[in-house]
Amino acid sequence: MKEIVPAPPAIVRNDYESIRELFAKNVVPSYGRFEIVLSHGAGSYLFDVTGKRYLDLGSGIAVCSLGHAHPAITEALGEQSKKLIHVSNLYFTEPQGRLAAEIVKRIGAGKCFFANSGAEANEGLFKLARKFGHDEGRFEILTATNSFHGRTLAGIAATGQDKVKKGFEPMMPGFRHIPYNDLEAARAAISPATVAIMIEGVQGEGGVTPATPEYLLGLRALCDEKKMLLLIDGVQCGHYRTGKFQSFQKILEGVAGGDKFLPDGLSMAKSLGGGFPIGAFWVRSPYQDSLSAGTHGTTYGGTPLACAVALAILEVIEKENLAEQARKLGAWLKSEIERLAKTCPTVVKSARGMGFILGLELAENIPAFAASDKTPALQFVNRLHAAGVLTVPAGNQIIRLLPPLNLSSYEAGEGIAKIEEVVKSLA
Repeated sequence: MKEIVPAPPAIVRNDYESIRELFAKNVVPSYGRFEIVLSHGAGSYLFDVTGKRYLDLGSGIAVCSLGHAHPAITEALGEQSKKLIHVSNLYFTEPQGRLAAEIVKRIGAGKCFFANSGAEANEGLFKLARKFGHDEGRFEILTATNSFHGRTLAGIAATGQDKVKKGFEPMMPGFRHIPYNDLEAARAAISPATVAIMIEGVQGEGGVTPATPEYLLGLRALCDEKKMLLLIDGVQCGHYRTGKFQSFQKILEGVAGGDKFLPDGLSMAKSLGGGFPIGAFWVRSPYQDSLSAGTHGTTYGGTPLACAVALAILEVIEKENLAEQARKLGAWLKSEIERLAKTCPTVVKSARGMGFILGLELAENIPAFAASDKTPALQFVNRLHAAGVLTVPAGNQIIRLLPPLNLSSYEAGEGIAKIEEVVKSLA
């Protein structure tokens, strides 16, 4: 018999439990994952397997610089994969050379090394410092309290947070921690073995705390005086997230002497590849050839595919003026968080950061959170999930906003509206 009414569409199966089971049986449980199973994304939005839509203000922890499924990245992957995906670094390829030139143009005279991640980029800077000080027996690197420099053994030794070190003692020697934004503490900590100071321009994992202009300029002068290297970890705060290519450029904008400031080495990753794995470090011209043939290497770093993607992202950022977007819209987002701190001081304490690396600091002792053993930041983030917004906690009291650089004004407004809903529900 002929059907007059079409058959109903097949019921979309909820794969949540089956995917959770796959993870439980087969994936090392090294992450405290949220109760969300994501399926796909488009622009600034992500969708889970139930079809729920989330505004992504976390960007994979500052990675998805152009959001999700951006056509420029898709095209770069497709076109380059038709030509050349990988060759070893025993040969030259045009994309790697072009990408290095673009980075040097944006920072200053020097050279680049390409890796696969921020942790690897930082490892390269650690080796640069050791090579620099080797003949004098200097090897020690001073890093900041509350810093984060990766999860390799050297990375956790460099990181100024005890929680990442627990269970992996004894720590690799050669790192000591000093208070952030305290120049006198840095001077007092220098020993005959000290060869470098390494900081983040904006501490991300440590709570969205920017370096002060005085601190950056003071460290530069101190390192010059003591013949030490000044290294900056720009993995999270770099790549236009502050409104400038690197955070030190934004922090020192308009500051006397700031236009002449350069670190000796700088690491980058995350937004550089927009989701495709790539890391890099830049070395200032006096030291750019310190890591000579055979002293450092990588199998996958700087592949034609990764570099083609990074070049496409830079092209979009330039063409669409996304640095200015991050600067202006980031300032508006921060002002809105500050407004919430004034109108709902029992929930929001302050706003932190700049551009598209922002922090919402929660007030102490929010009554609605008292019954749970989860941190206030985690509880707030979970409530935002229920409202359809993804963010990233930093420590116990701070929520990071790390949106795509091409976040629209409408999307920013939507995000603030939903954050305000959650804040008011707690107030």
